[in-house]
Amino acid sequence: MSFITKNQKGILICLCIAVPSWFLGNAFPIIGGAVIAIIAGMVITMFIKDKSQLEAGIKFTSKKVLQWAVVLLGFGLNLNVIVQTGKQSLPIIVSTITVSLVIAFVLCKVMHIPGKISTLIGVGSSICGGSAIAATAPVIDADDAEVAQAISVIFFFNVLAAIFFPTFGKLLGFSTATGEAFGIFAGTAVNDTSSVTAAAATWDTMWGLGSATLETAVTVKLTRTLAIIPITLVLAFVRARNEKNTENQNKVSLMQIFPMFILYFVGASVITTLALSLGVSSGVFSPIKMLSKFFIVLAMSAIGLNTDIVKLIKTGGKPIFMGFCCWTGITAVSLLMQHILHIW
Repeated sequence: MSFITKNQKGILICLCIAVPSWFLGNAFPIIGGAVIAIIAGMVITMFIKDKSQLEAGIKFTSKKVLQWAVVLLGFGLNLNVIVQTGKQSLPIIVSTITVSLVIAFVLCKVMHIPGKISTLIGVGSSICGGSAIAATAPVIDADDAEVAQAISVIFFFNVLAAIFFPTFGKLLGFSTATGEAFGIFAGTAVNDTSSVTAAAATWDTMWGLGSATLETAVTVKLTRTLAIIPITLVLAFVRARNEKNTENQNKVSLMQIFPMFILYFVGASVITTLALSLGVSSGVFSPIKMLSKFFIVLAMSAIGLNTDIVKLIKTGGKPIFMGFCCWTGITAVSLLMQHILHIW
């Protein structure tokens, strides 16, 4: 009862933002509900003079619900399908992730961009946009403003990719008889699932390919999603080591900050894979996957409520430049690797 009393008001305002954002996101998938929710939260919080009664519920939503969303995301991963159809794209995925993380690390040092925002942008650009940021933020203890900034940067380049990549693909000479080359390109060079879907579906429509490009792009994208596991584990280890070396954190160990929700994410993936191999219909997991997406929207509404939009705009220049460099690097390496592997 005390939990409800303490958190109900904050959770309720997050729900009031998340529900319409969810429906608007479905109506405008190129933007997505998560971005709409975070922007709505940032605007609404400007008109709330006293958030003292809302803080507990907002904090719970931005932290715990975000972790639940990542766990439920695992129910959308059939590891057998990913292994079978993702092998061809694996060298490209590894290369693009490596390049993005290296660019983020170098720019963090050269431009003196805060480490946590750099990590979020690097991981979000290289793996899977909002989902990767959702998984990484609790591990590195990023605050809501840093998460909001990273999401905003990723969103900006997502929209550009979804709009311009189909035309770009045509200019590059991707095969229009099959969706393989463009599907791999979209799956490796576009950040968030919504924008990957939008770009691939546009290519299918342009050349009458049914859903061939979309299926390839989504599979590649899901293969990228698995990179969440090693990345978050490495980040947890690095954080434990760094905090253990500080004077006030001598008792910090890896187990204290180990991202247990990542293990649950892996467990959910294994359950899905076993169930599907035993003949269970994939439709059984559809409501869970949908709930995962809604939880991300719900968490983003809480993060928006905790973010100062004026400060975000003032400090946004360097992160946007970092996002641009990561995005450009990923695009160039994806094309280069496809050329080397004779896919394009």
